[in-house]
Amino acid sequence: MTDTPSIPPESTPSVPAAGSGTPPGMPIDYSTAAVTGAPYLGPPPNADEKTMGMLAHLLGILGFIGPLIVWLMKKDQSPFVNDQGKEALNFHLMMVIGFVIGFATMTFCIGFFILPAVWIVSVIFSILGAMKAKDGMAYRYPFTIRFIK
Repeated sequence: MTDTPSIPPESTPSVPAAGSGTPPGMPIDYSTAAVTGAPYLGPPPNADEKTMGMLAHLLGILGFIGPLIVWLMKKDQSPFVNDQGKEALNFHLMMVIGFVIGFATMTFCIGFFILPAVWIVSVIFSILGAMKAKDGMAYRYPFTIRFIK
């Protein structure tokens, strides 16, 4: 009989669900999950890719031009920045639509409520995306139309 050391439950590494094909400790990139139904596991990003992904999300607070520039500059050099740049660009294009609706409805006074709400949503989700990108994890914004795939 072989004596094997037992691992206490508290120190057991987190293991993904059976059949997910994801090694433990690897971030999951969900960029193709909507298309294929299975998560895509991209290569782990280096520090520069994490910084550029984070920058794409944060520059979106100022408008969609920042994520557009980051995405256009780095889309061919890094799959992570390509994915996160497109995600940030799509979300902030949706925010531009929200601002246009807010300005258009200012004559009915409802725009005075829509504009601050759109701005707050934009800031909060951009910060969440930047924090995830800083950790090298793909972030997906909620309620976003994927203009650029």
